[in-house]
Amino acid sequence: MSLFWRIFSLNAAGLVVAAALLLGPVTVSTPVTAAEAVVVVVGLAVLLAANALVLRVGLAPLKRLGRAMAAADLLRPGARAAVAGPTEAAALITTYNTMLDRLEAERAAGAGRALSAQERERHRIARELHDEVGQTLTAVLLQLKRVADRAPEELREEVAQAQEATRAGLDEIRRIARRLRPGVLEELGLASALRSLAGEFSAHGLTVRHHVPGGLPPLTEESELVLYRVAQEGLTNTARHSAADRAEIRLQPVADGVELLVRDNGKGVRNATEGAGIRGMRERALLIGADLTLAAAPGGGTDVRLLVRGNR
Repeated sequence: MSLFWRIFSLNAAGLVVAAALLLGPVTVSTPVTAAEAVVVVVGLAVLLAANALVLRVGLAPLKRLGRAMAAADLLRPGARAAVAGPTEAAALITTYNTMLDRLEAERAAGAGRALSAQERERHRIARELHDEVGQTLTAVLLQLKRVADRAPEELREEVAQAQEATRAGLDEIRRIARRLRPGVLEELGLASALRSLAGEFSAHGLTVRHHVPGGLPPLTEESELVLYRVAQEGLTNTARHSAADRAEIRLQPVADGVELLVRDNGKGVRNATEGAGIRGMRERALLIGADLTLAAAPGGGTDVRLLVRGNR
């Protein structure tokens, strides 16, 4: 029964009973006796209680819908409001769930286009850094070498310092280019890329272990790139924010796909607000339909898990 007919039927029943009492043998004397007042008050209380019960039951699905709408997050897809209650409420909840399906699909498509454009831009910048800036610094380094060979003795130390600064800048440019465009992923595959990533972050007081066995299920290029970027962002957050001295990357096959685990022994997520890095990881997971979870690690620290199902 719809909410309208529930409320109308209850109110109609109360009015019919009142009319029947007025037309029947029941009368109210003047002045009203105590017994008559008790009967009227009890009848009114029963009518109000029944009306409140019908409204509470009828509006409960709308309250649940309100809570579901307040908790909805397109970066955590799949949550839907339960379809229940009167016809109007059930139709409204169904419409909301359908709208959420459409929004999640549009968000996934938009995120895919944005991330694809981002990867193309990363490749362009990495190529320009390597081809333009890297070659320029290499030429400067060679020129400094020729200058050092002809420089007076009192200037050779300064020229050597300039050479070291240039060499350090060239190494930094190459490191940035590798992070922007993981060539090892394209050339040697995901396992080698993750091992290389662990070695790259094993510096500045952070030791990163890796457990990446062979014989993993086949993955699409898009899934491999998402796994690599999530591992990269997880280790970046560890190095910048966790105050950890140990971390690990673990990639292993599971029953319905593969699971990536990035774990550290830092201060943990606690109640920290999710920043752009975590939102980026969620958007990448959404792109391939994977499940991303962040939780406290055993013994302290943070666990970042990415589950990629099937041949995605």
